[in-house]
Amino acid sequence: MATVADGSPSAAAAAAAAAKEVEYQAGVRKLVDLLSNLNPAAKEFVPSSAATSPPPKKALSADAPVFDYHSIGAGNGGATKDSATDASFYIGSPQRRRGNGYINQGRRRTIDRVRRAEREDSIRRTVYVSELDHTVTEERLADIFATCGQVVDCRICGDPHSVLRFAFIEFADEEGARTALNLGGTIFGFYPVRVLPSKTAILPVNPKFLPRTEDEKEMVMRTVYCTNIDKMVTQLDVKNFFEGLCGEFPLQVSRLRLLGDNVHSTRIAFVEFVHAEGAIMALNCSGMILGTLPVRVSPSKTPVKPRVNRVGSN
Repeated sequence: MATVADGSPSAAAAAAAAAKEVEYQAGVRKLVDLLSNLNPAAKEFVPSSAATSPPPKKALSADAPVFDYHSIGAGNGGATKDSATDASFYIGSPQRRRGNGYINQGRRRTIDRVRRAEREDSIRRTVYVSELDHTVTEERLADIFATCGQVVDCRICGDPHSVLRFAFIEFADEEGARTALNLGGTIFGFYPVRVLPSKTAILPVNPKFLPRTEDEKEMVMRTVYCTNIDKMVTQLDVKNFFEGLCGEFPLQVSRLRLLGDNVHSTRIAFVEFVHAEGAIMALNCSGMILGTLPVRVSPSKTPVKPRVNRVGSN
């Protein structure tokens, strides 16, 4: 049988294995040389980030209760979300903002509907009275219309010196307003009045400004309400106007509040006098020129409350 030649496949495989062994031994020698050069007394290397990191948190106690976040969703309707979905929905997500916007819009619409219904109901219970004589007061007018039903509010508007004064009278129910229409043509003072269904409601007075004590009620009797005041008029001008022009005897103003804003073209004022006679005499000043406009003066429904000094926070 003939012998295998040197170029056979088995001889090539043996040569390759021998070469790999030589390469492996050379790598081992290099590694041994590298490790032999290390300092055996050197300290372990610790990265700076690991050195400044906070200490690990302590583990919870074995008997600590387990908080199941999904149980909240299940209790509110059985909805189950993973933690990523929960975080995206409950922490400032657009979906939540849209939901809050829908809720707020719905709440505002509900409030607007309620207010509109209340205003329409108030209009149905209100009558408009025109051609009022200047001698007719709100108290007298309310007493006359009280025969038609319970009067909730009565407001006289306009210049007291003119027959063009008018009033709004609100009743407790619609029946009182319908009955009041029969008083049209009745003479109050010197002129027959006209009574028609009102197209507007009486603007309510803020209850917190109404008199609550006997002292405040007495203050109201000494106070007048002024409208159509020129914006160039100062508080001192208003005071001098009433103390110098109204009546034959000088009036003494004890307290005055001049109010205005950037929306309305005129200002209003509440003027309190020392004596009730001063307020009565001040009504005669209605129609007189204060600044560049004729001021309108009527009895006030609220007292002039003193200003409250706000204490600055420390």
